[in-house]
Amino acid sequence: MSRQSTEWNAGTYHKVANPHVDWGRRVLARLPLRGDETVIDAGCGTGRLTAELLERLPTGRVIAIDGSANMLQEAAAHLRPRFGDRVSFVQADLQHLRVAAPVDAIFSTATFHWIADHGELFRRLFAALRPGGVLVAQCGGGPNIAGLMAEVKRLQQDAMFAPYFRDWREFWEFADATTTAERLVTAGFVNVATSLEEAPTALAGAPEYHEFLETVVLRLHLEPLPSAALRTSFLDRLTEMSAASDAPFFLDYWRLNLSGQRPERGEP
Repeated sequence: MSRQSTEWNAGTYHKVANPHVDWGRRVLARLPLRGDETVIDAGCGTGRLTAELLERLPTGRVIAIDGSANMLQEAAAHLRPRFGDRVSFVQADLQHLRVAAPVDAIFSTATFHWIADHGELFRRLFAALRPGGVLVAQCGGGPNIAGLMAEVKRLQQDAMFAPYFRDWREFWEFADATTTAERLVTAGFVNVATSLEEAPTALAGAPEYHEFLETVVLRLHLEPLPSAALRTSFLDRLTEMSAASDAPFFLDYWRLNLSGQRPERGEP
C-alpha cells in the first residue's frame, strides 16, 4: 500500500464520522473494564472513541494504534491535553502488529474490514493479549453498503471513468458472522461471539453525502482518478444518483460484532 493510500483527511473525518462514533459507543459499553487496565484501541482514528475509553480507565492507559500518521496526529491533539501520558500513540499495520508487552483488552470499531487477512489479524491480536484478556470489536460485515457499491461499480464502467479502473480490485473484507467465529476460534480465542447488525444511515442532504463519501467511504476508490476534477465528477454523479433514488442520501450499513477471550493459563 502506498503512502497516499494509508492517509486520510483526518480533520474532516473527525467532524463527519458521527455514525461510526454512535456505533462505537455501543461496542465500548460491551467492553468489561475495572478501570485500571491497559487497553489497545486498534484503529483509533482521530480519537473520539479513545477519549471515551480513557474516561472508563481512570487509573489505566490506552495504546492508540492506527496505520495513518494523519489520524494519529489529530488524535494526539485532542487527547494529550486531557489525558497526558495515560495514552500513547503507535503507527502500525494491525495485520503485522507486535507489542512490547501483552495488554488486558483490545477494542476496535470500523477498522477490521480494511484489513485483507482476518486470519492473520486475529492471530496478531490474540498474541497481543495477556491470558484472560478480551477482544471486543465491530467492523463492516455481510452485505455492508451493498447498494452503494453497486452504484460505484456501475459508475466505474462509465466511459468517463472506465479507463482508470481497468485493474481495479475491491479491497474490503466484509466477512459474515459464521466465518468470523471460525477464524477467531482458529486463532485461539474462546468464549467467541459474533453477529451481524443492520445499521441503516441517512445523511442530511447532498453536501453531507458528498463529503461523507469522499472522506469516510470512498477514499481509496477515488485514488485511481488522476485529477481533482475527475474525483469531484465521480462523487457528483454518485450524489445525483442517490438524490434521485427512493431513499435519498441513504447508506445501507451492516455491522459485524465480534468478541473473544484469550484463555487463562492452564485452560484448554
